[in-house]
Amino acid sequence: MNKKTIYSIAFGFAILLFISILLMVFMGKIQQSGPLMIVFFGILAFAFSGYKSFNDYVFTTMIFTGVALALYYPQYFTHIGDFKLTALIIPLIQIIMFGMGTSMSINDFAAIFKSPKGVLIGVSAQLGIMPIMGFVLAKLSGFPPEIAAGIVLIGCSPSGVASNVMAYLAKANLALSITITSIATLLAPFLTPLLMKLLAGEFIEIDVLTMMWSIVKMIILPIGAGLVFNKLLGEKGRWLHKAMPLLSMLAIGIIITIITAAGRDSLLDIGGILMVLVLIHNVFGYFLGYWYARLLRLNEQDSRTIALEVGMQNGGLASGIANSLGKIATMGLAPAVFGPLMNITGSILASYWHKKPTNENIDAPNIRKDLNTL
Repeated sequence: MNKKTIYSIAFGFAILLFISILLMVFMGKIQQSGPLMIVFFGILAFAFSGYKSFNDYVFTTMIFTGVALALYYPQYFTHIGDFKLTALIIPLIQIIMFGMGTSMSINDFAAIFKSPKGVLIGVSAQLGIMPIMGFVLAKLSGFPPEIAAGIVLIGCSPSGVASNVMAYLAKANLALSITITSIATLLAPFLTPLLMKLLAGEFIEIDVLTMMWSIVKMIILPIGAGLVFNKLLGEKGRWLHKAMPLLSMLAIGIIITIITAAGRDSLLDIGGILMVLVLIHNVFGYFLGYWYARLLRLNEQDSRTIALEVGMQNGGLASGIANSLGKIATMGLAPAVFGPLMNITGSILASYWHKKPTNENIDAPNIRKDLNTL
């Protein structure tokens, strides 16, 4: 039996499981469907891994496996003895940021001088559109203050590495994407607390200096350590470049699973509405980011970049901020929901754009070089 047949069988089995889950839900046996749902997502991820067209969805499907586990068996993801697993969130964020630092160098910021207009438009769009959208949706949600503040928080966070990967797949400007992500991330310790004070201050009390220091510990110090590591080891550190994307994905999966378990009761109460609001936030980020760039006369390739940078926020960082404030089970819910949805919509949009030519020359060797830094 060849591999293709095995993946086809897995797909078929996943479809049968999905039908069984739907039947159990209609019969009112939602609690009993939990084990089937967990197995369904696990097998679906395996099946996706065997098809090039579905390969981009493997990570997201594995995230849903973790989310299902956390919803049905939260007791295993909140404590180990007396140790609270939420204590792992900030160290995991620091690992992700260290990985980002090892893939960066001072030369990456040369794009600021090569394309200052694109960088300025991208950063201003990201730090303008998403925070305001988050505030409007939080006001309309009617959620408890801390949960509503989480919607604002995801809007006030910078983009992450996921936007760089999607920019490559969408035939966008990868160098510009990496630069915008880097600049927005380095500005986050200063701008995120100020934006939160301005836009979320009516929902919860925001201590700007405390939040700044928390973000510095999560971003500046690990990225700085990564840059030093990259500078000192150079080519000898290439093994870490290859390992960090996998470690980062694992860390994000663990973070989302822990947050889901911690906020399970609130998610069961408002999960459907929160998912809709987060999806609106995400999709409008793409739409407004793209047309903001087009309005300011950026080309198609750069406009795609801006759209992805605006729509895809760093949910892991937002979760870390919520955890540092002691509000992971409330304020951390919107970032936990945003992450998986963002990967799904980003993959769909990137696949759509991948099939549509930009009518612009793309420097393939440089793009491959840039992708290797992710």
